[in-house]
Order: sequence, then C-alpha cells, then structure tokens
Amino acid sequence: MLSPPDSIDNNKPDSIYSPHLPKPTGTVRWFIAGLLALATTINYIDRSVLSFAMLDDAFRHDLLGLPANQPLTSADVQRFKEQMGLIDSAFKWAHGLGFILVSWLIDRVGTRRGFSLSILVWSLAGMAVGFVRSVSGMAVARFALGLGEAGNYPAAIKSVAEWFPRQERALATGIFNSGANIGIVLTAIGVPWLTLQYGWRSAFVVTGALGLVVLILWLRFYRRPEEHPGLSADERAYILSDPDPSITNTPAPSWFRLLTYRQTWAFVTGKVFSDPIWWFYLTWLPDFFTSNASFSQKLDLKTVGIPFLIIYLVSDLGNIVFGWLSSALLRRGWSPNRARKTTMLLCSLCVLPVYFASVTADYRIAIGLIALATAAHQGFSVNNFTIISDVFPKQAIGSVVGIGGLFGAIVSGLFAVASGLLIARVGYLPLFIFASTGYLIALGIIHVLIPKLDRVEFR
Repeated sequence: MLSPPDSIDNNKPDSIYSPHLPKPTGTVRWFIAGLLALATTINYIDRSVLSFAMLDDAFRHDLLGLPANQPLTSADVQRFKEQMGLIDSAFKWAHGLGFILVSWLIDRVGTRRGFSLSILVWSLAGMAVGFVRSVSGMAVARFALGLGEAGNYPAAIKSVAEWFPRQERALATGIFNSGANIGIVLTAIGVPWLTLQYGWRSAFVVTGALGLVVLILWLRFYRRPEEHPGLSADERAYILSDPDPSITNTPAPSWFRLLTYRQTWAFVTGKVFSDPIWWFYLTWLPDFFTSNASFSQKLDLKTVGIPFLIIYLVSDLGNIVFGWLSSALLRRGWSPNRARKTTMLLCSLCVLPVYFASVTADYRIAIGLIALATAAHQGFSVNNFTIISDVFPKQAIGSVVGIGGLFGAIVSGLFAVASGLLIARVGYLPLFIFASTGYLIALGIIHVLIPKLDRVEFR
C-alpha cells in the first residue's frame, strides 16, 4: 500500500537526501545518459519531420488529392491547415494512449525490453508515413508513431532514477532531454534538404530508419547498474549508495491508486500546461515563420531552418543550464523543494515575453523571444520530471510519467485541433498569449498541491 510518510521530509537537512556523496572514478552512468540523449534525438527527429514536410507544395497537393500542377487557393491552404491540426491531434492522442500501455509495460518487464519495443514500433511507423497517399492514411501512420514514441520519457526518467543519485538526476535529465532540441535542429537541417532533393517521402523513410540503429545500440549497451558488466566497483557503489528508502519488492500500485496522490496531480499539472505549448512550437513554428502576416519578411522551405538552428540550440542550453542550476542549488544545501521550484519560477518568468513574438514585424526579434521561451520550457520540464524521482519510489516512476503523459497528450490533442482552426481563421496571437502565461499558472497550482516535496512510500 502507498501512503504519505508521517516523518520523512526531503525538505529538511537531516532527510534521506545527501548532497555530499563521494564521487567515483567511473563514467558509465554518463554514457547511459548520452545513450538516452541519442534515443531522444531520434525520437524528436521522427516526430518533427511532418512540421517541415508540410511546407512542401508536393506534400500539400498529395494530401489534398490535387493534381501537382494545380495552384493552391487560399481555401485549399485553409483546408490543409485544418487537416494538419487533425493529423497532429491523432499523433498526440495516440501518444497519450501509448503512455498507458508502454509505461505499464516498462514498470513490469523492465526498461531494457520495454524501451526496445517502443523504439521498434516508432521506427517502423515513422518509415510507414513515407508511403501513405491520403489524409486518413497519414493520420493512421502518425497514430502508430505516437503509440511507439510514448515510451521514450517513461523509459528515460526511470533509467535516470536507476542510474543516478538524487544530486545528479536533474543534470542527467537535462542531458537526455537535450536530445529533443538536437533532434529538432538536425531535422531543420536535413529534412528540407532531403525534401528538396528527393521528395518529401524520402524524408520520412530515412529518418524512420535511424531508430533501428538506436535499437541496436540500446540492446547492446543498456543494463541496470546491478547487472552492467562495464561498471567499476566504486561507480556501482556510488550509484547504489543513494538508495530509495521506500523501495521494496512490491510491484507498483495501479494507476487508480496513484491518482489518489496530490504528488501525481502536481506532475500532471505541469504536463497539462506545458506539453500543448511545446507541441505547438514543434508543429507550427515552420508555418509561423513562412506565413505569419505580421512579419515584414517571410522565410521559405530553403531558409526556414535558420531560425530553428538558433531557437533549438539556445533551447538545448536550457536543459543543461536549468538542470545544472537545480543540482547546484542542492549542492549548496538548498532543499529539493526550494531548488526545484525556484528554478521553475525563473523559467516561468523567462517565458512571459514570448507573447510579443506574435506581434513584432521583425522575425529576428521573434526568433530571440521564442528561443528564450523554449529554453525556459526545457528547464521547467527538466525540473518537473525530476520532482517525480524526488517524491516517488523507483518502481512507480514509469507509471507516474505515463499518467502525466496521458493527460498532457489528451490536452495537447485538443489544443492541436484548436490550433489548426485558430491559425487558419484568426492567426497566431491567441496561441502565443497562452504560451506566455501557462507556466506561471502551472507552477502556482503545483505549489498549492505540494507545498513541500513529501515522499510517497511503499508499505
């Protein structure tokens, strides 16, 4: 049975958390973080291809079922954007369903086998997108992609909890989460080139096949620290010297049971407010920079990669900097509660100016504002994920990540449909208003739900 402890409080100096664990000589744990970053990179390449492919005229004609030489009318473009919103929502709702299935699987069969299946499914689905010939076919293929890709974060967060003591988890999470931005940058470079040289279908087939390479590496190198043959004795002792005091051989509780805890709902809140915003950037920024009526100068498929290089390289720093900041505050003696929430507050304040990106006439100002906002999003997300390992036993982490991902995906799916309609009929302003305020609202709710990071115990 799970119940909040009466006396354990990791906000106190004499709690189970210790910022002074001895450092080992081995670095295998950081190799594992790098492997997780690589998997996240490919994960984001596969999900981001559509955002760039949909700028291609041949793609638009194929999806609308129009002859290649027929000019697109404004009504055609509006219909196309609305259909893209529906296709995008299919991916997100499948992503939510996938969290139910894959996170349950990972908690029961282990990270190595569960994540392997996830990578296989998303790689094959990503390649399949290149062979579809209709909107319905695209929706089905993206639905399958969403199912498979849902395994990335439950597996990665659980791996970090298994491989890193608490004082290093925020930084390790930042490292693997940096793969998201690397993936988007590589997509911005590679997909326009592939599309222009070999057609939009080649972009999906090539990027989908990359996941199979990651699958081979994952099966070759990943083991739990207790079983890993490459670990030195002192690094293994270091990893296991920060044990989870509430972990037992008891299996993780049901999702229904986990939903009775305010700690779960705090994480869900962070996902529900931040996920739709991140997905909005991921899906619609290429169109924003190529069609936004506010800009005095617009970009095209050949040049749209430039803002993405800037935005997501800066965004990548958000993973590392805000992950490092949270861990640095812990090393200075701050409680996890104070360190995580202070960092999340700073991130929320950095997001506020992004509203002006939708009204400026200078696309370069928009690039700067969005880059700051996406970096802050990553910092917010890193610390929201890390809170899970602060308050939940390891055997429940995959399930809690799955619950948060499910609710985040459901809301993101609804937001995707609304985004397509709003962009086609009103423009980007309402979406940027929500993007600028959502994080502060989320943090306020999180603090009300868990004013202190009380741990949950298995009994």
